[in-house]
Amino acid sequence: MKKVIVVLTTKVATFNNYVNGEWKESVGNKTFNSVNPANNEDIVGRFQASNEQDVQLAIESAQKAFPGWSQTAPSKRASILNQAASILEQNVQALAEELTREEGKHVDDAKNEVIRSAQTLRYYAVEGQSFTGETYPNDDSNMKVSTEREPLGVVSVITPWNFPLSIPARKIAPALITGNTVVFKPSSDTPLIALRLVEALDKAGIPKGVINFVTGKASDVGDLLVTHPAVRAVTFTGSTAAGEDIHKKAGFTTRTQMELGGKNPLIVMDDADLNLAATLVVNGGFSLTGQACTGTSRVIVLRDVKDEFVQKLVEKTSALKIGHGFEPGVKIGPLANEKQLKNVLKYVEYGKQDGATLEYGGDHLTFGEYQKGYYVKPAIFTNVNSNSRIAKEEIFGPVVAVIEVDTYEEAIAIANDVEYGLSASIVTNNLRIANQFTKDIQAGTVKVNRTTTGNLMNAPFGGLKKSSTSTFRESGRVGLEFFTQLKTVYMGF
Repeated sequence: MKKVIVVLTTKVATFNNYVNGEWKESVGNKTFNSVNPANNEDIVGRFQASNEQDVQLAIESAQKAFPGWSQTAPSKRASILNQAASILEQNVQALAEELTREEGKHVDDAKNEVIRSAQTLRYYAVEGQSFTGETYPNDDSNMKVSTEREPLGVVSVITPWNFPLSIPARKIAPALITGNTVVFKPSSDTPLIALRLVEALDKAGIPKGVINFVTGKASDVGDLLVTHPAVRAVTFTGSTAAGEDIHKKAGFTTRTQMELGGKNPLIVMDDADLNLAATLVVNGGFSLTGQACTGTSRVIVLRDVKDEFVQKLVEKTSALKIGHGFEPGVKIGPLANEKQLKNVLKYVEYGKQDGATLEYGGDHLTFGEYQKGYYVKPAIFTNVNSNSRIAKEEIFGPVVAVIEVDTYEEAIAIANDVEYGLSASIVTNNLRIANQFTKDIQAGTVKVNRTTTGNLMNAPFGGLKKSSTSTFRESGRVGLEFFTQLKTVYMGF
């Protein structure tokens, strides 16, 4: 009998841009692939390789929709956000699986991100309805002086791949609830889950042109999103280099909100609970495969406890399970793309070249289940010079540099001696030192006995120095300020 070989193929879906309330192919009718970082032979979907013509159409659509949306009742805007949140909540499992397949994080983390994104929409649906101006006392009894908050107009939203649903949600929700219209460009590594957010808003009944969605390379679409005269604001999360470029190109009357890089320190004092400290470093440095802007990158430890701390850190790190995001118990997934993998491996080599000791990890995993993915074993360096590249430059991967110091003052000096100032933490039982740390450290997010990662949706988030433009904060009630302008009204009777 002749043997028959059956080859199963799965058709790859093609997804469109969303402009003026319609799902459309790009003007050039070109596409690109989104690939599963755990298996680079698995194509998640094909997406529109847009150009500036597509961006032009999206901006014109948003500009046309702005007058009507800005005058829409706040309760109606809130209803749409709440309905979109419900759609996300009803599809948590499916969305989480898509997010994991596209970005690589564990499906449990993906579920949490979907749920948090829905909560963010609901949060701003409430907060936005009470965000208003103030009335000021004055000496004229026949006059009322007050401020009114107005939407800006068209807002460009440009987001990264590491939190491809929750970061867009925390930008788009406050933009929409305050009456702005949006042109949204997600990372080309994670366009599908970003599309699902737009799809939820579409199904929730958002009017034509209020939200527009274009995919493609930043080099092909990025400039017009920033330089078009109709764009009144640009909110961006990504690398410091890209943020600086956007900030320079934006027009004189265009607001910018930049959340950028980090080189976040965690200080371990000699009175610290070392087991806790090691756990915090593992969680802050290696969760999400180190791909968080607030991830722990430097550990500055008092010399007297360094050896014991490093021993605990290596023990906890070596126990982490590495694998794909659908496997139970996995704590380290793949890096998001090949570029990230090469960058992490490059910095592992830099660490060796600069004389640091590689205590653990740093290997590119290429055997068995790892051979088609972008996997690396988390790396721990000791004897790190505070002026070396792995101590100064953002890596955005699972690489931790341990730096020894003799005093708290030396620890603070080293912690602050970088161009970034996003997040920082200290582990100590000394309340005086803890309190002093919150004053001494140059960071926008400061923590005591907690990881450098994570922030509440109802609390302000942002950095100092080159981690941010230090203009408007994201998250919380203050996150609404960026999307509104003040008008002072003197009303005489």
